[in-house]
Amino acid sequence: MVDRDASNPEVYQLEDPEPTPPALPGTVVARRDEEDLHGALAADLLAHAKNCVRAFGDFHLALSGGSTPMPFYRRLVLDPAYRSMPWERTHIWIVDERRVPFTDDRSNFASIRDLLIEHVDIAPSAVHPIAATEADADTRYETELRDTLGWRERGHDRLDFVLLGMGADAHTASLFPNSPALDAPADRLAVVNSGPTVTPPDRVTMTYALINASRLIAVLATGEKKRSTIQALTKADASQRRDMPILGVEPVGGTLRWYLDAPACPR
Repeated sequence: MVDRDASNPEVYQLEDPEPTPPALPGTVVARRDEEDLHGALAADLLAHAKNCVRAFGDFHLALSGGSTPMPFYRRLVLDPAYRSMPWERTHIWIVDERRVPFTDDRSNFASIRDLLIEHVDIAPSAVHPIAATEADADTRYETELRDTLGWRERGHDRLDFVLLGMGADAHTASLFPNSPALDAPADRLAVVNSGPTVTPPDRVTMTYALINASRLIAVLATGEKKRSTIQALTKADASQRRDMPILGVEPVGGTLRWYLDAPACPR
């Protein structure tokens, strides 16, 4: 398609082409802008949710906080194309949480609740915030995950869809470069992450073990600030996981899919 240049009716401008997907682990969905990208992500989420409800009777969705996914959550609420999302059969989990009360503006759950959860038809018992200010927040959340997912047939007792973000330092969830949570035991599903390598305040985060067991892991990264990180990832390998924790996301029997807009794609 072409657009006519309003300043010179004889000059036509080609629309920006779809960006070239960079070479990353898994598959890459690349779109021109956030609006197109959110549409692609929402369509995949909807299809996956319906498939899981048909197969298992419910859908377990883990959501991340931060500024990047908030417009996407708004899209899920407002766009009529996604009104058939089976919220009444969905469980919502929180990927990570700062150790602050839900009244704090920094709370991931509070942001997700205000923007999404309060506006969809989901049972209160199917909403699973992290009680991050409690001393046993990590083990409490781990128990809740095991007890709730345990109702499914063995082998299917895992999260269905995990939406991750990625920082410019290549952290994901609250798995920061060279932080203690990177070394969580393989049998742990959630841990506290603290110390000098963790951006304050302390966090409670899902572990690699839980994330990598999921059916579909979606990494949403947008904007020019992520471009150099994406470029670095195309040249990195798993041995650099401690410096670039996103490289530790390696699904076991599941799918890893990146969602990038043009500004985040290397040129």
